Amino acid sequence: NLFEEVADSTIAFANSFGERDEEVDPWEVAAGLLAGAVQFWLFAHQPCEKPDCEDCVPISTATLRLKMLLDEVSQMAESSDYFHTPNDSDAGHA
Repeated sequence: NLFEEVADSTIAFANSFGERDEEVDPWEVAAGLLAGAVQFWLFAHQPCEKPDCEDCVPISTATLRLKMLLDEVSQMAESSDYFHTPNDSDAGHA
């Protein structure tokens, strides 16, 4: 599946920065990846040139596109194995 292939390739690409240099800040790599992903997502979700296009209604304004992007990011984050960690300040400790 293309989605999984792209996601796996992105993770491998990000990991390659740490493999080249142990001093690399993973937060900086993650921020750069996120900036590029947001730019590409916005590029890929531009409405077409037809003002009455029903397929483009959900992405017909910048605000609607941002809402769709944030919804997708929230869903992906919440389904991630890394969403909750034992070190979260709200994690229960017995």
